[in-house]
Amino acid sequence: MRQVVLDTETTGLDPAEGHRIIEIGCVELVNRRLTGNRFHVYLNPERDIDPGAVEVHGLSSEFLADKPRFADVAEDFLAYIKGAELIIHNAPFDIGFIDHELQRLPGGLASVTEYCTVLDTLVLARKKHPGQRNNLDALCKRYNIDNRHRELHGALLDAEILAEVYLAMTGGQTLLVLEPESIEEGSRKSRQTSKIAVSASRPPLRIIRCNETEFQAHLSSLETIRKASNGKCLWKA
Repeated sequence: MRQVVLDTETTGLDPAEGHRIIEIGCVELVNRRLTGNRFHVYLNPERDIDPGAVEVHGLSSEFLADKPRFADVAEDFLAYIKGAELIIHNAPFDIGFIDHELQRLPGGLASVTEYCTVLDTLVLARKKHPGQRNNLDALCKRYNIDNRHRELHGALLDAEILAEVYLAMTGGQTLLVLEPESIEEGSRKSRQTSKIAVSASRPPLRIIRCNETEFQAHLSSLETIRKASNGKCLWKA
């Protein structure tokens, strides 16, 4: 099963008022595992950005002036998402903007839902946690996902965080990462775990040893396993 976790940043809140997409960020999940295959672009919206939007994502007109336009990346974007299930938080917002961009293209392409299905994690979160806050920050706190590096909104960063939230919310694995080539080859040999940098100056971890009562309880448990397995308790071997 191929899923694409997607987020966008925009010049404002309503495409009906002429607002445009300025960033698209996507990460890929295959069989509920992150693959490392991403799609990320900044876009020149060919219009001003609302000051309130700049405060949210920090993207300026000057930064975006030399970036491609949506029409320049539309083919690659549609090829990337085609056939996948899109996972989006508050999907009507992003889908509305993407459809607006597709309809601006020569010939006016169909809705993004013609290329893939959509799962709205905001709807899912509201069903699982009715009456609670279910924005991305609240969900990160609820599922113990570190988002301290999220000082500003960013499409790729938010897609990466949402992937972790979605997998945690639906009981999935978030640590295993497949190399892109392993998917092409249908191989599982190149799986690897995410690496977390640890400071060299970190003090040594404390060693907490069991007391005699705990040790005897452990031996008793192993003996129970040995009897139940007809002597095949690996820990006693």
